[in-house]
Amino acid sequence: MLVAGFFVCGFHVSFIGTHLPAYVIDLGLPPETGAGALMTIGIVNVISAYTAGVLGGRFSKLKMLSIMYLSRAVFITVMLLSPPTQMTIYIFAGGMGLFWLSTVPLTSGLVAVMFGTQYMTMLFGFVFFGHQVGSFLGVYLGGLLFDQTGSYNVVWWIGAALGVFAALIHLPISEKPVQRTVLAP
Repeated sequence: MLVAGFFVCGFHVSFIGTHLPAYVIDLGLPPETGAGALMTIGIVNVISAYTAGVLGGRFSKLKMLSIMYLSRAVFITVMLLSPPTQMTIYIFAGGMGLFWLSTVPLTSGLVAVMFGTQYMTMLFGFVFFGHQVGSFLGVYLGGLLFDQTGSYNVVWWIGAALGVFAALIHLPISEKPVQRTVLAP
């Protein structure tokens, strides 16, 4: 379930990082708006990723992840339903920056809580593989569906739906060490 959730993270960040500037131009906004939006995401992300790590030590990492993914879905939906203005894009960027890579300290923290730190690098590597598959599909589908439809809207709506999916898939995960079976010699 962590792999599926992190898949969504990869889908979001790579689709947005790659296609947001072109989407902004397609909306008829100045090209520098796309660059400014990515800059806004990055600046807000610096603060939010650190804050997520601190808060993850005090509160449920799973609940925080669910809130983050659901919030991503809300920000995408609100952006799509709002008038296409520079302010809309910058508000979207600020909101996405809050939840951009703040999933990383929480997801890696869950791997450590659930499985310990002895095999942390290997296990988080498996989880991160899901992120990379999502990244590939976000970028690829963004281009493919744009070429087929002449719009990014289908991929934005897929991103919103995936955000809801990721929020829900984290809810049944147990935030405690996994019971290990010891085989008798």
